[in-house]
Amino acid sequence: MRRGEEDARRAGEFLRESNMIPDLAVASNARRAKQTLELALAAFPGHVTHLIENTIYLATVDHLVDVLRQTPDKVQTLLAVGHNPGFAELAIWLAGSGDEADMAHMSASYPTAALAILDFDAEHWAEVRKGAARLNRFVTPSALRGDVVDDPD
Repeated sequence: MRRGEEDARRAGEFLRESNMIPDLAVASNARRAKQTLELALAAFPGHVTHLIENTIYLATVDHLVDVLRQTPDKVQTLLAVGHNPGFAELAIWLAGSGDEADMAHMSASYPTAALAILDFDAEHWAEVRKGAARLNRFVTPSALRGDVVDDPD
């Protein structure tokens, strides 16, 4: 298994072990994003509802926020799989608070297969706005591999 595939599998396992089972998973229509989603979802028991969103490939933060705001309110935990720089910029845009080291790390380097775990205090996804989330954790693939030094990719 290639490193990227292993990183996606580990990310899914980390989410499962952390009891962060998504109610809905959304991925870009790009081949690698769909593969990443498939590998991550394999870690979860049972079926996770997922969809492919054609409009998030290389989307701007504004567009990604619009997509996020369309999430059904019954969804409590959302897993979104996409591309940089858009997803890194989105996570930074959303995170108004959180662990300072994680915030700085995420802003400095957002490698492929990283997880930005964000918590929102909102009743409706339509209420999502800049700085409204708390960065619960920022987890890099190198951390999940047990590497001492973060790999930029």
